[in-house]
Amino acid sequence: MVLAIDVGNTQTAFGVFAEGALVEDWRIATEPERTGDEIGALVDRLFELRGLRAEDVGAVCLASTVPALVNEYLAFIERYLQAESLVVGPGVRTGIPVRVDDPREVGPDRIANAVGALERYGAPCIVVDFGTATNFDAVSAAGEYIGGVIAPGIETSMDALFARAARLVKVDFVCPPAAIGRNTVNALQSGFVFGFAGQVDGIVARMREELGEQAPAIATGGLASLIAPYSTLVREVDRQLTLEGLRLIWNHNA
Repeated sequence: MVLAIDVGNTQTAFGVFAEGALVEDWRIATEPERTGDEIGALVDRLFELRGLRAEDVGAVCLASTVPALVNEYLAFIERYLQAESLVVGPGVRTGIPVRVDDPREVGPDRIANAVGALERYGAPCIVVDFGTATNFDAVSAAGEYIGGVIAPGIETSMDALFARAARLVKVDFVCPPAAIGRNTVNALQSGFVFGFAGQVDGIVARMREELGEQAPAIATGGLASLIAPYSTLVREVDRQLTLEGLRLIWNHNA
């Protein structure tokens, strides 16, 4: 089995693949102070709950936007899995040409998204990843990663608003009954659901103009299922896209 791990600033996703198929996945909160032993105990429990055995993992492909956690995950892999490991970064074969000014600046999760999208949806395509930041990544008609857009994430934006507006309180991330909010809670919910859906459509439309193609937009990330239905340009939600990209990257290096 191959274990794909995507460590983001806010959440960490795990995906277990057997013979190329995703058989289980989990999403947990990212804690920068977590140790390799804590990760080992957590993963062991997740496997146990689903009737899987950690010792059956033969390979791990890791992408991390939290540098402090890379060594802890490597320690976990060495001590608890005794599996081969690959950390996505400069020098790793990804199967997709990266045509940007400095490829080292591109987050490994963004490359994994592009690899997964190219495999599943073809070229050209656009990936919209709702994470700590909302990332938009473009794959050209030639099947090359050519860059993208980084915008403030939904939760990041809302946290900043609540911190600066004393009379506003945090609300649940759900769709309101109407665009025109008749109370503060619904007004806030309308702002982030319809506001971010509008942002997605605006950015995707501009990216399509520059690509010169009606590239399909694929949404992924924790809040994709909430925002994507109110976007007119997002074709599909694929929550496991990053994990699939990591599996493919492992195959390119195996």
